[in-house]
Amino acid sequence: MVDFPFNGESKMKTQKPLWRLSVATTLEAEDAVAEMVGDLLNGRASMYFDVEKQTSIVSLFSTKKIPRDIRTRLAAGLKNIKACGLDIGPGRISIGRVKAQDWAESWKRHFKPITIGNALLIKPSWSKQRPRPGQAVVILDPGLSFGTGQHPTTSFCLQQLVAAMVKSPQTTAKNAARSRAAATKSFLDIGTGSGILAIAAVKLGYRPVEAFDFDPAAVRVARANAVVNDANGAFFCIRRDDITRQPVRSEKFDVVCANLISNLLIAERRKIVNRLKRKGLLVLAGILKSEFSTVKTAFERTGLRLVSCRGEKEWMSGAFTH
Repeated sequence: MVDFPFNGESKMKTQKPLWRLSVATTLEAEDAVAEMVGDLLNGRASMYFDVEKQTSIVSLFSTKKIPRDIRTRLAAGLKNIKACGLDIGPGRISIGRVKAQDWAESWKRHFKPITIGNALLIKPSWSKQRPRPGQAVVILDPGLSFGTGQHPTTSFCLQQLVAAMVKSPQTTAKNAARSRAAATKSFLDIGTGSGILAIAAVKLGYRPVEAFDFDPAAVRVARANAVVNDANGAFFCIRRDDITRQPVRSEKFDVVCANLISNLLIAERRKIVNRLKRKGLLVLAGILKSEFSTVKTAFERTGLRLVSCRGEKEWMSGAFTH
C-alpha cells in the first residue's frame, strides 16, 4: 500500500523522504493513465495540465521507494492505452526523490484561484485573494484531490451550479448573495472526487447536498475538504457508494451532477435520471468529444433534452432537463 501525505500544506512538510512518479501525457489520455498508475502502485494519482507545454502530468507521490520494475510495467500499460485508440502523447516516465516542501511550492506556482462570475471563488489555502462582496469562497488545495476546478469538465459543472442558483446574468453580487440565502434547491454529486462540487453547492446555498464516490480515498479527501470549508451539517452528506449497485431511489434533486466515464453514464442512465426532479437540471461531464453524441442520444431517449454544452480540448460536457 502506498502511503500518501494528507492533502494540505502543513502535512506536506513531512520529514519522511518523498518519492514522485510522473508520466507526461495528453488531456485525452490523462484519466486512463491516472487509473493505470494508481492501480500499479495501489494509490491515487493526481493530475496537472501544463498550459504552456500543452501536456498533462500524471503524478503519484509516496513515502515508500518506487519499485524497480515499475518503468517496464508502466511502458506496457501505456502501450495498452494507446492500442485502445487514445493519444498518449510523449508518454515520458520520470521517477525521483523530492523534498516535501518542494512539492508544496510547486503546487503554489501552478494552482491559481478560479472565479465563477460574481458568485464563486475557488482558491488554495495559501492564496491571499479576497472575494468580491457576496462571493462564496471554497478553499481547496490540490495535491491528491481529483477536481480543483482547473479541469474543463469540473469548470463546466461549477458554472452550471452557479447558473442554476443565480439565473439572471445581470444579477449583481449583492443580489446573488440574497438569492443564495433564499434558495431551497437541492443537489446530488455522483462521483464527487475531491468534493469540490458538493462543497461549492453548500457555499452557494443548496440544501440538502449529497455526494458519493466509489473510491474510499476520494471520500476521505472530500470529507477532509468539507471540514476545512466548514461545510458539514445535517443538510450535507458525503458517503462511499456505487452507482451500479444502488437500488432505484425515490429521493430526487433539483440539480444532479455526474462526472463519470461514458460507458458508466450510459449503463446507469435510468438510475441517474431517476434522481432528478421533473424540472431539474442534470449535468454530465468527463465525456470525450468522440463519445458525447452517443451519451447525448442515450439520455435524450429517457425524455431529457440538451440545453447547454461546452467542449474544450478532448472533453465535452452537457446540461440536460426534461
